[in-house]
Amino acid sequence: MDNKLNAVVLQHIEVSPGLAILRVAPDDWVLPDFSAGQFAVLALPGSAPRCRFCDPQEKPADPDKLIKRAYSIASSSMAREYLELYIVLVPSGALTPRLFALKSGDRLWLSPKISGIFTLDDVPADKHVALLSTGTGLAPYMSMLRTKLECGVERRFAVIHGARHSWDLGYRSELRTLDRLCKNFDYIPVISRPNEEAVSWAGEAGYVQDLWRSAPLEQRWGFRPTPDSTHIFLCGNPQMIETMTEMLQSEGYVEHSRKTPGQLYVERYW
Repeated sequence: MDNKLNAVVLQHIEVSPGLAILRVAPDDWVLPDFSAGQFAVLALPGSAPRCRFCDPQEKPADPDKLIKRAYSIASSSMAREYLELYIVLVPSGALTPRLFALKSGDRLWLSPKISGIFTLDDVPADKHVALLSTGTGLAPYMSMLRTKLECGVERRFAVIHGARHSWDLGYRSELRTLDRLCKNFDYIPVISRPNEEAVSWAGEAGYVQDLWRSAPLEQRWGFRPTPDSTHIFLCGNPQMIETMTEMLQSEGYVEHSRKTPGQLYVERYW
């Protein structure tokens, strides 16, 4: 199963130009157990076609060699029929232009092993959780929410998601619905280019790190998140992660590792 195309695309959902959700099912093998927040590896051979409007690329030296990349899983760890991946197109990239050319029924390679430590496994059950992201950095949080969010309890979850435009806010409808139905969940989207919206944007504008300075969770929760009460996750743009890490460390947060437990979890996948 190492180099054979062993999975099939069930759905290719276009979120907006350059953003897509792929639902991928294994072909005659069983998905392994995994924890919400982990990642899988997708691959296609160099001979696979590239999507329209992406940058041209020279013919690969070995067209049969698989091009492999890791992508965070967005589906619940309890859903075993398929994996859902939230992917951004890199026009000059080696793999995403090929993934964006896939249609339902097309085949690809899916890693039989799922990996990663960016999970809720080390977060105490009595701590609140704030999930900060930009772009497709939202993917692991969707898996966490779909797996772990329990409505009507004291433990709070919040998602702050940044994008350039409102149409780039993937999973927005699902998250807004959760916000309405689940009193202990808050969804705060923020866009950086409100002047380019076709319809006037009434939500938060700027960047995730700018929004954090205005204490949005304190306004919604009625108390300020602290290292004693809240664990924070960061995933997405490196500049956001760097700035937020510095800000949160100044507030007393410690970056988490297995050797040094802390309250700040960082996924540096770029």
